[in-house]
Amino acid sequence: MLKSFTRCWKPLVVASVLFTVALAKAQNDSTPTANTTPPSNAAPPASAAPQPKAPDNQTKSVVAPRTGVLHPHYNPSLPTLFLIGDSTVKNGRDTGSDGLWGWGHPLAAYFDPAKINVENQALGGTSSRTYLTAGHWDRVVALLKPGDFVMMQFGHNDGGGPNGRGSLRGTGDETKDAPADANINGSPETVHTYGWYLRKYIADIKAKGATPIVCSLIPRNEWTDGKVRRAKDTYAGWAAGVAQQEGALFIDLNSIIADHYDMLGQDAVKPFFPKEHTHTAWHGALLNAQSVIEGIKAQPDFPLNKFLSADPHPTKPATDPTDG
Repeated sequence: MLKSFTRCWKPLVVASVLFTVALAKAQNDSTPTANTTPPSNAAPPASAAPQPKAPDNQTKSVVAPRTGVLHPHYNPSLPTLFLIGDSTVKNGRDTGSDGLWGWGHPLAAYFDPAKINVENQALGGTSSRTYLTAGHWDRVVALLKPGDFVMMQFGHNDGGGPNGRGSLRGTGDETKDAPADANINGSPETVHTYGWYLRKYIADIKAKGATPIVCSLIPRNEWTDGKVRRAKDTYAGWAAGVAQQEGALFIDLNSIIADHYDMLGQDAVKPFFPKEHTHTAWHGALLNAQSVIEGIKAQPDFPLNKFLSADPHPTKPATDPTDG
């Protein structure tokens, strides 16, 4: 009987010891560690570019925010041209790995880096509404200083109404409440018009002592009777109206590019859009960037003229595997 008891007892002791060790390890692993993320409102050193705080639910193992982060070459002693908008301004990670580019990448080459920084803070998929409500704009505002510029282009993702990412059509003060279950942000929200959001950006930029620049949205590769479709009666026209009302600088990018497309013809423009009607390959993005510069140079008093490079050389990065 003693031998039988011993055979039963020993496994119980081993199991008990293993359970105790596992419990202690679990308790130790669950002990909270100190948060080493710097506070979002901490003032950066005068010699360093300000960097945003990661969201509360973000740890160092999570990819950093794609807005509010400055490039390594940023010079805090220079004025900065910030770009905000959607994927037609900055596509994906801005590497062209899928053969697509926003016009913000080649645009930087047209400015003298000894005179001004160019920081592309645009983000694909955003509308004039969601760039604000998702917190991207707050990150950019935190970086603004007097003498800076902010160039904005929205509209491609503003359609569809308030149930999702869209804004209300027009430039008025009307609003509509979007319920949480129909809102891309997952919470109830009062949605405003496209023009209201542009006015919000303009007011915030001026409050920081910076200069707002509104661009009408680039045209899509959509044609009627041999002419590319323009948006003068919708988003392009609304952008122009808000810029005029609020005293902001304006570049009618929609019309400038459409004029070039009409001269080139539908067949010549088609390769600029290798996948669909909105996003451009490198040569399409390059034409769009050149159109921005054309819009600047057409206005002799435009303050960005003095920052332009005398010998620009926009070059497609090797990260783009295509010949577009």
